[in-house]
Amino acid sequence: MRWKLLRRRLSITAPRMTVRSHLPWPLRWAVAAVALGFSAAIGLWAFEFGKSIAGLDRGAKEELAQLRTEVAELRAEREKAQSIANTAESLLKTEKATQERLASQLRQAESENLSLKADLGFFERLLPAAGGLEGLSVRSIQAEPQAPGQMRYQVLLMQSGKQVNPFNGRYELTLMGTLDNKPWTQAMPGGPQPVQVKQYSRLEGLIDHPPQAVVKTVQLRILDGGGAVRATQTLKL
Repeated sequence: MRWKLLRRRLSITAPRMTVRSHLPWPLRWAVAAVALGFSAAIGLWAFEFGKSIAGLDRGAKEELAQLRTEVAELRAEREKAQSIANTAESLLKTEKATQERLASQLRQAESENLSLKADLGFFERLLPAAGGLEGLSVRSIQAEPQAPGQMRYQVLLMQSGKQVNPFNGRYELTLMGTLDNKPWTQAMPGGPQPVQVKQYSRLEGLIDHPPQAVVKTVQLRILDGGGAVRATQTLKL
């Protein structure tokens, strides 16, 4: 039996044996990492070499620098345009404020012009001087109904001469007509009113009277400080 076992081991039919060396796992990982790194380096080199052959990197740096320059120029132009826009907006606001101020001044000038036209029309309707002492005269008197029971009057007083002293006195208006078919007279309510004339003075106002009264005549008298009549004029309606 022993002989058979010995012959089997020594013959070609004996079973094969494999001898393997045992490596620790840290060393195996290190070898694997080195192999992977080497493979990655070869792959990267092949990629870069392929790019250089294909011409993909030619002028890339120059193009990048040019693009950066163009971006900087565009930013500068945008900032310049924004500055111009801000300046234009400020100018527009200033111009708008100026236009509004000019419009206000124009409206004021038109109002003053209308007032001057009214004064001019009033002076153009001046009547010849009537009465008066020491250059004081009633140059114009006008009266017209404003509403039932109300009369509106306008008077222009003037002093003629090169050197005249200011006149300080009073004026009174008297309405005359009929009321209930009877003669009727009404003095100015409140009595004579103060008046001062340097070269000219314009008087105007309203006088209330009975609505049924028919006013036919308006009489104006100018009184000095002592109550003496200095000028008078009568207007027939």
